[in-house]
Amino acid sequence: MSRSVLVTGGNRGIGLAIAHAFAEAGDKVAITYRSGEPPAGFLAVKCDITDSEQVEQAYKEIEEKHGAVEVLVANAGVTRDQLLLRMSEEDFTSVVETNLTGTFRVVKRASKGMLRARKGRVVLISSVVGLMGSPGQANYAASKAGLVGFARSLARELGSRNITVNVVAPGFVDTDMTRVLTDEQRAGIVGNVPLGRYAQPEEIAASVRFLASEDAAYITGAVIPVDGGMGMGH
Repeated sequence: MSRSVLVTGGNRGIGLAIAHAFAEAGDKVAITYRSGEPPAGFLAVKCDITDSEQVEQAYKEIEEKHGAVEVLVANAGVTRDQLLLRMSEEDFTSVVETNLTGTFRVVKRASKGMLRARKGRVVLISSVVGLMGSPGQANYAASKAGLVGFARSLARELGSRNITVNVVAPGFVDTDMTRVLTDEQRAGIVGNVPLGRYAQPEEIAASVRFLASEDAAYITGAVIPVDGGMGMGH
């Protein structure tokens, strides 16, 4: 049965691959994007998740066209990498505001319809960096680690209403964001990955779609690493 799916930050990279995966399964897919031109084939809603009013308006548009959101994938995120002593307070707070507080906003709004329906799937996109840490990414790692505690609290809070909340923690993925790295940087990263390669965005999307499926109905509060073994033990 076709479900109403929302993928935040679904206009490129991992988010776009996730949107395609749900669309190929026959779901009605809406995406949010903050800038640029959105991809064709989806209900694209311009929305900055750091703005509560924009989040509310985005949900109203999606609900009018697709119905209440039944599957939410909170993927939108930013980086502002800098070593701690050079990191400004704005560098830190802006990343947390988007990656963690922005996720709070979109999940809270989606949960209203899910609670009424007594069912729902929420998948948060974290990162191996949130589990292992990474020099120069204290802000990003803190925001992504925070998603784990957020998800597990909600898994306990919403589970009695048949709403699952899980986390996918990708490793390094072959996207525009990682293609700007030098060959030396890329080689250094791959050297720490037991499988010896970057992930493809579609591999992250497959895990997300599984967690939103009936096959995963008894999985909640889980953190699924899709990182080629990079973060094992974390």
